[in-house]
Amino acid sequence: MNYSEIVNKTIVFVKKKLENAEGGHDWFHIERVYKNALSIAENEVCDDTVVKLAALLHDIADSKFHNGDETVGPEIAREFLLINEVEEATIQHVIKIIENISFKGGNTKKEFYSIELDIVQDADRLDAIGAIGIARAFNYGGFKNRPLYNPNIAPKLHMSKEEYKNSKAPTLNHFYEKLLLLKDKMNTETGKQIAKERHQFMMNFLSQFYAEWDGEK
Repeated sequence: MNYSEIVNKTIVFVKKKLENAEGGHDWFHIERVYKNALSIAENEVCDDTVVKLAALLHDIADSKFHNGDETVGPEIAREFLLINEVEEATIQHVIKIIENISFKGGNTKKEFYSIELDIVQDADRLDAIGAIGIARAFNYGGFKNRPLYNPNIAPKLHMSKEEYKNSKAPTLNHFYEKLLLLKDKMNTETGKQIAKERHQFMMNFLSQFYAEWDGEK
């Protein structure tokens, strides 16, 4: 089997599948995660093929856009990989990564471990923080018609998976409920190093946001 050919087919498939996706979960998000994953993988001993396929397919059908159904993405990914005659062990590993990559409120116990999951999860989390993370958060908030900020609605920490999925809080709350928590949840040393700078960028943004909100700047 020519794995480079499979990867190229996967790129074509994902681009087509996500051509009308919400801006924070479109092909460009996948491409950024893919590039992040390749950079992190350079410093790890891992299965490059699993990393590439999982990074490309990790958001093929985000449950947020399928009524919370977390089975759609793995099913689409499995069907695609089967059609392209990827070996079963690789398929199973990729599916496990897709099933375990998301934040889900940050309180879900991790039940699957692999360096490949660590790499792709870090790559995905890096795209959720920093300048692009800020842009994605407000883009999704606008998509869901959420207010930018409401000082009367406090962030809700330690949410259950269901509470997190069903939250309709202002976008700024999402920084405290997820984005600012990601720096300390990174798995790899490369991910941790990159996350520090992006985390600080978000902190600076929040300081500026509150100053402007209060008319101080």
